[in-house]
Amino acid sequence: MTITAVPVIKNGCLTVRGKVVLTGVPENVVISPSSSESAFLGANSTSSSSHHIFNLGFLENSKFMCLFIAKIWWMIPRVGKSASDIPLETQMLLLEVGEESILDLVDEDIPTESATENKFYVLVLPMLDGAFRTTLQGTPSNELQFCYESGDPNVQTSQALEGVFVNSGNNPFELIRDSIKILAKHKGTFSHLENKKTPAHLDWFGWCTWDAFYTEVSPNGIKDGLQSFKEGGISPKFLIIDDGWQETENEFHKEGEPIIEGTQFATRLTDIKENIKFKASDSDGTSTNLKELIHYIKENYGLKYVYMWHALAGYWGGVLSSSEALKKYNPKLEYPVQSAGNVGNIRDIALDSLEKYGVGVIDPQKVYDFYNDMHSYLANSGVDGVKVDVQNLLETLGSGYGGRVSITKQYHEALDESIEKNFIDNNLICCMCHNSDSIFSSKKSATARASEDFMPNEPTFQTLHIASVSFNSLLIGEIVVPDWDMFHSNHNTAEFHGAARALGGCPVYVSDKPGEHDFKILKKLVLHDGSILRARYAGRPTRDCLFIDPVMDGKSLLKIWNLNKLTGVIGVFNCQGAGSWPMKQPSESTTTTLSITGRVSPVDVEFLEEIAGDNSTEDCAVYAFNSGSLSRVASNKAFQVTLGVLECEIFTVSPIKVLNQDIHFAPIGLINMYNSGGAVEECSFKDTSVTIKARGTGLFGAYSSKKPSFCKVENKDEDFTYNSENGQLTIYLQGESSFKEIKISY
Repeated sequence: MTITAVPVIKNGCLTVRGKVVLTGVPENVVISPSSSESAFLGANSTSSSSHHIFNLGFLENSKFMCLFIAKIWWMIPRVGKSASDIPLETQMLLLEVGEESILDLVDEDIPTESATENKFYVLVLPMLDGAFRTTLQGTPSNELQFCYESGDPNVQTSQALEGVFVNSGNNPFELIRDSIKILAKHKGTFSHLENKKTPAHLDWFGWCTWDAFYTEVSPNGIKDGLQSFKEGGISPKFLIIDDGWQETENEFHKEGEPIIEGTQFATRLTDIKENIKFKASDSDGTSTNLKELIHYIKENYGLKYVYMWHALAGYWGGVLSSSEALKKYNPKLEYPVQSAGNVGNIRDIALDSLEKYGVGVIDPQKVYDFYNDMHSYLANSGVDGVKVDVQNLLETLGSGYGGRVSITKQYHEALDESIEKNFIDNNLICCMCHNSDSIFSSKKSATARASEDFMPNEPTFQTLHIASVSFNSLLIGEIVVPDWDMFHSNHNTAEFHGAARALGGCPVYVSDKPGEHDFKILKKLVLHDGSILRARYAGRPTRDCLFIDPVMDGKSLLKIWNLNKLTGVIGVFNCQGAGSWPMKQPSESTTTTLSITGRVSPVDVEFLEEIAGDNSTEDCAVYAFNSGSLSRVASNKAFQVTLGVLECEIFTVSPIKVLNQDIHFAPIGLINMYNSGGAVEECSFKDTSVTIKARGTGLFGAYSSKKPSFCKVENKDEDFTYNSENGQLTIYLQGESSFKEIKISY
């Protein structure tokens, strides 16, 4: 019996690798192969429309994880077992399927461990299809549907040919990666991250002005903040001057009168240049402008990159159509129309307000000129890049512009072109861009925010933030480097957030108010030269966490894995009992238990074998950051960790290699840094010595089965300590050089 991997529809069932995934598939559903193992699902209608809902069949008793737009700007995860659990605006669906059910046989003699290995995964990915955008949704009767909409009443069709992509694989991470590569090549509207230039700011510690000042940001405030960092011994190397620097006007607010709730979102841009705050006099009486400010702060505080914030449409309410400075871009007042999916989930006050007050929309034919004029002005002022926010607004403005996909595509292409022309290192951070219109229009942009903002004053949002960024990174991490947002180093959850950023493969930046820093936290993240130990990939949930709810099931820890050049890293977080997912009611099983125990294993790190090498043993050295313990663990064995609410632990996992047949060795890295192993650049073996190239200064640790005869750092003898009980070897690295050569001889 030969079972093909390509999805097929037969006898009213969608079958993948011989396993029935959907039953009751309607006759109007069509399937077309995409590759040897994947296919597109579509459907035909008897009438043309700009908005279709097609039934795909019934999905029942199938463990899944999905990502959906809960509120117009942001995705969050949801797990379940039937289609009724799948919300509106679902943009990714991952199913876990047991292969043993292909033949409907259960062998009671097969141990559970073996049975769990006979699993494969099915990815169901709604796509952009021409001028239409697809999302998934479930019904109370467990029908899986796809919504197919253009966002423009004049853009209609009666058939959806490539609305939903279906693929399968044995490794969920490879499956998502390979699927995105197939789709990028097939669709041509976006690119996989491997084919993009990543901006250099990602590897340096940063500061964002948002929480520090909100829209009251000023030159003096920026200088005060940078000075307070400098006095503490850690200076940011990149700065985001967030909202508050632009020239704007609110037609609905008269000076001296209280603000009418909602009208603040109708504020519109009136000029591409900085506002009066950045043209005013300094406290010492000297005049300044944006160019002089940026020159000053780069010269005095060692900044490498300064980014400026702006919205994709100019500002939240777009641009002021009556502005003389902006008339050449043909702005027009338009009124957003939210999709049924938007209003069916969580309504957003910003969009509800803009529906009433309107948005000043730049003519898509002129939007490149707008971006180029603004970006060239900023570049000439010394600005190195931009953070472009409020991107999903465009999905509500497609009427009259060829639809939501069309207007988004035009704006993104114009933005990419302007960034490439004015900021040579692709210095762009995208934000509020989680709809598939933006994700699958991302040809060059290489960094995007991974979740809703870090909310310092919302205690129930902290655990949701960490869970969201890791799950969302499953999808967006194949297209961009996920930005896990700023946090506060002096916050009561700073350790929790800092540890997550350290292994997220993301930039590390804070939004501390001037003088309000915890340098003990920052020194676990930032090296003396201002760089960070950024892991190689997007941090994502471990395989055994993909289909659990780490926020509300009351029993599961969240584990996030990543790889460095020569080590793996696992972060374990207790996200239970501190908050609830939006649109989800706590169940009786949800608890506020003080502590939860879970299992951790070296095999939680995917692709660890890629860095293990030929001369590795079957064991790993595992270093626990908070407890400071070092253990030797067989790769296929697990150990327990117990954490209280909002507690975390980070494990550096280093494959143990054999030297001279009887010496076992594994580098750990800078053991006082959250991502210790990120400091290990190279490790080579020759005869009875190990040579390591390491980054940074501080206590460097390694596992060694024998005590070395001597250690050298930069060819100079260096003292070391050795613990014969656990094999921990430590050497203190000092000096100002960024890279150091360590030689350990036996």
